[in-house]
Amino acid sequence: MDKMLYVAMTGASQNTLAQRAHANNLANVSTNGFQRDLEQARSMPLFGEVHPSRVYAMSERPGTDFTPGSLQETGNELDVAIEGDGWLAVQSPDGGEAYVRSASLKVDALGMLRTGSGLPVIGNGGPISVPPEQKIEIGKDGTISIRALGEGPSVIAEVDRLKLVRPDPAQLEKQTDGMIHFKGTGQVQSDASVQVSSGFLQASNVNAVEEMTAILSLSRQFELHVKMMRTAEDNDTAMARVLQFT
Repeated sequence: MDKMLYVAMTGASQNTLAQRAHANNLANVSTNGFQRDLEQARSMPLFGEVHPSRVYAMSERPGTDFTPGSLQETGNELDVAIEGDGWLAVQSPDGGEAYVRSASLKVDALGMLRTGSGLPVIGNGGPISVPPEQKIEIGKDGTISIRALGEGPSVIAEVDRLKLVRPDPAQLEKQTDGMIHFKGTGQVQSDASVQVSSGFLQASNVNAVEEMTAILSLSRQFELHVKMMRTAEDNDTAMARVLQFT
């Protein structure tokens, strides 16, 4: 049997996976700190009893686009965004260390500093705990300062410091939990040169026009794959009719 039907079928299947990746990017165009997933297609030779004269396309995600998004001012002192290169360390649900570019921080009822999604924020010695306070400030270098309850305006105490890191982007990957993790062994060390902006959040780095254009292009390609499958079916039917006369 001619491999045309198989090639068209695999092309349509991989095309669907590619559309899923771009649709996920488009769905997160308004998600603060989101880093878009890259997508590409690779030609794979089709081996068999004869020479690999046909190829099929395999969709794959080669990595994540770590280009910083624009900073948006919120006026909330507990909103932080990384300036330039770097990451903010948080504790992932499995207890490991993950990294985000921006976070809307809050202090829970137990005094733990958490992101808007509830993840503990990591400091010099682990998750950060904040004593009862009237006011909390986060400096450029990630230093967390508070004015304790009952203290005057001039009494400021340093509580902890955000763990800010600058790992090699090649050693970072987005895992199934949607967060960025370090691929190497051990933990990334803090980098004193990384700075944060308080009162700002980083927007998603997704370009809605590019993602929509890619989805439309992939939809057109999917239609062509379906036409190829119909053509293969017509060829098979015509060949069966010829064989009936032999």
